[in-house]
Amino acid sequence: MRYYHALLDKFGSRNWWPAKTPFEVCIGAVLTQNTAWKNVVRAIDNLKSASLLDPLTLSAIPIEELAQIIRPAGYYNVKAKRLRNFVDHLVMEYDGNLDRLFSLPVDALRMDLLSINGVGKETADSIILYAADKPIFVVDTYTKRVLHRHGLITENADYDTIQDIFHRNLPQDKDLFNDFHAQFVAVGHHYCRTTPRCAECPLGRFRGSDAG
Repeated sequence: MRYYHALLDKFGSRNWWPAKTPFEVCIGAVLTQNTAWKNVVRAIDNLKSASLLDPLTLSAIPIEELAQIIRPAGYYNVKAKRLRNFVDHLVMEYDGNLDRLFSLPVDALRMDLLSINGVGKETADSIILYAADKPIFVVDTYTKRVLHRHGLITENADYDTIQDIFHRNLPQDKDLFNDFHAQFVAVGHHYCRTTPRCAECPLGRFRGSDAG
């Protein structure tokens, strides 16, 4: 919590995820893999312009056409397949109704999402936290980088090990998990880069103090 409050004091509440609907969050979670968020926004704007922000409509469009529409997100052929895999699962198993999908308990929901080809742990957890509004901590590259540089994890720590640190040491509060993850994104973007700017970082004073 000391880390969280230091970041909150620096960046303020992040109000993340920027989307108007839960379905838009799901789309963004799939498209943001290996690309900058600004590119995802352009792809989602294209989907909006084509009136495709609806599961049933999106499931009916030819995948080649979908790939061209989401082209700004990069890896568009791969991401078109992943997006359709998610949408087709939603339509076939839940009649395109996100509320039915999100009525599952967190563990069952996570297992269901991970059964979809192309949906990994970070994507699934982003959907659970930001679209389903359920408490699960999302781990990304920035989270791992910060914790490793502060001696809180080993370099080879896997996703579940890192996530468990937060689940064991924080209240199971979806709003806290939401903003804390966004704070890691902010500090990673501005300070904890490939070449770190530790002297200026709001977490700089903790570096080394918590090792071990």
